Amino acid sequence: MLPQDNGLLETCRPVRQILARVGDKWSVLIVMALRDGPRRFNEVKRAIGTISQRMLTLTLRGMERDGLVRRTVFPTIPPRVEYELTDLGHSLRAPIEQLGHWAIEHELRISEAQRRFDDNSVP
Repeated sequence: MLPQDNGLLETCRPVRQILARVGDKWSVLIVMALRDGPRRFNEVKRAIGTISQRMLTLTLRGMERDGLVRRTVFPTIPPRVEYELTDLGHSLRAPIEQLGHWAIEHELRISEAQRRFDDNSVP
């Protein structure tokens, strides 16, 4: 490692957990699922499709802890619970959408690079 790189690594150290949260695929998909307003747990699960109940629960809790998601329990029988993005969570929409547009724009180039790499890899 070059000496000048240490400063960048030290600068990033305090935000590693934040970057891990906002870069996590489930968090990204939850932000997109909640972008148009509150949803119940099973609605979020259906919108994402491939997430397990446990992983959705853990990710929503982590996002709530980080201030990205608000969980509201309504005093009905049985209790109704909704999840929605906070203002902070909504502020993630633009960067996530930009990243999504970038991925769509470059999907073919990335697929081609992966194919070339795989074709040249030793079995």
